[in-house]
Amino acid sequence: MIVVLQEGIKDTTTALEGEELIRGKDGRIFKLREFKMEDLDKVVSINRRVLPENYPPFFFVDHYLTHPKAFIVAEIDGEVVGYVMCRVEYGWSYFKVGKPVRKGHVISIGVLPHARRIGIAYNMLLRALRVLKHKYGASEVYLEVRVSNEPAINLYRKLGFTVVNIIKKYYHDGEDAYVMARTLEDLS
Repeated sequence: MIVVLQEGIKDTTTALEGEELIRGKDGRIFKLREFKMEDLDKVVSINRRVLPENYPPFFFVDHYLTHPKAFIVAEIDGEVVGYVMCRVEYGWSYFKVGKPVRKGHVISIGVLPHARRIGIAYNMLLRALRVLKHKYGASEVYLEVRVSNEPAINLYRKLGFTVVNIIKKYYHDGEDAYVMARTLEDLS
């Protein structure tokens, strides 16, 4: 159930594009919107600060140019505090053996420490999943996550992801990754 708390402020994302105001679990209001080129330095900074896997600026720009609606940022008081970056690929389904499908791939998601645990990652990812389905025609989505990253794994499970594979020594430091995936059939 989606509740509109004040004029234009929601408790959970419902938009597929544009700006959207959401009240976080702690009462702070955050904005979700599509990435813009002027966000590049801030998004690269967030990536470098909160994730051990860092990407060069052109990697972010390439995803923005190819899948702009699936590159979402979150702001609090005008400061970009989080992002999720996705793309669409073609490959074998994780759920229907032998069937090629169009699937979303969550490439990177990060939220600054002072903005965590209020629903930003959940809402950015939920919006991205809906965009991948409705704007890009994906029927399922997947991501990789460190097997030790329990907070992220719990978030992904809350959003309906399940572990479908393990990739040994996926990360540069030798840590394994879970491949987690979900279908998008039940997502409105």
